[in-house]
Amino acid sequence: MPTIALVANDRNLVTSVSVTLEAEGYRIAAYTDGASALSGFQTAPPDLAILDIKMPRLDGAEALRLLRAKSDLPVIFLTSTEEVIDEVFALEMGADDFIRKPFSQRLLVERVKQELDRTGDATGFDCESHGKFKVANTVFKGGRVKNYIREQWEAALRKAKKRTKAAERPVIKSSDF
Repeated sequence: MPTIALVANDRNLVTSVSVTLEAEGYRIAAYTDGASALSGFQTAPPDLAILDIKMPRLDGAEALRLLRAKSDLPVIFLTSTEEVIDEVFALEMGADDFIRKPFSQRLLVERVKQELDRTGDATGFDCESHGKFKVANTVFKGGRVKNYIREQWEAALRKAKKRTKAAERPVIKSSDF
């Protein structure tokens, strides 16, 4: 059973999303800010994180920046902003997906499933490996077959290549200056 880290300071959001994802068979680890989430990820790494952008102590954008320095954990951003530039910024920082609030719980469930399908263990035909990611046209995963149309396969391949490049970037510390 995959574990989803839900990082948001809105209790109503955490409750409703937790109930929905638990009904789908996921375990939920809830955190109220980015700092507590990053600390929790070290002891109990989740399979995917859902991050609200605006939070106290350490917001979602900064949490993602720190996370990407150490991990390629799939991340879905949540935000209430209407600005397209925020979505572009989040994706450029390394978010895997972006959902605007208010949102459909069903949409969130499908996005979670897609991210876990893309990053989980997979074997298949037309398979290409990039770091820990495998992208396959026909994937046998969890006892089921998933066929990707060519555009989906190419998009997943581009994403795997991008994530592998990001993981290979050197980490610059303040002590380096």
